Amino acid sequence: MPKTLYRIYVVELSKRVYTENTKFRVANPQFNGVLQCLYVGMTSKTPKERFLQHKTGYRNKKGHKLSSNIVEKYGLYLRPSLYNHIDPFFSREEALIAEKQIALELRRERYAVWFN
Repeated sequence: MPKTLYRIYVVELSKRVYTENTKFRVANPQFNGVLQCLYVGMTSKTPKERFLQHKTGYRNKKGHKLSSNIVEKYGLYLRPSLYNHIDPFFSREEALIAEKQIALELRRERYAVWFN
């Protein structure tokens, strides 16, 4: 059986998220309005499949919501240039660590970033 691979993906968000979502604004004091607002996530699906799940408010069989409200409401499109260079991970734990590291690096570059 093939091993599950986990991929990092980045979604560009509407800049409205910065003015309309207090938690997002508080999490990004470095943001000066020049660069984009982004969401960084990780998935065992393709980034395109995962983005579509976010946009449709995907729920699992038990009815638990597995999509981000921020991406559902503000997600515009995937930003492959910000993640295509990142190799897939063989463990969920490694991918979660990388998701955070990449999100914080993008914040240091003055993007406004949300991640879980």
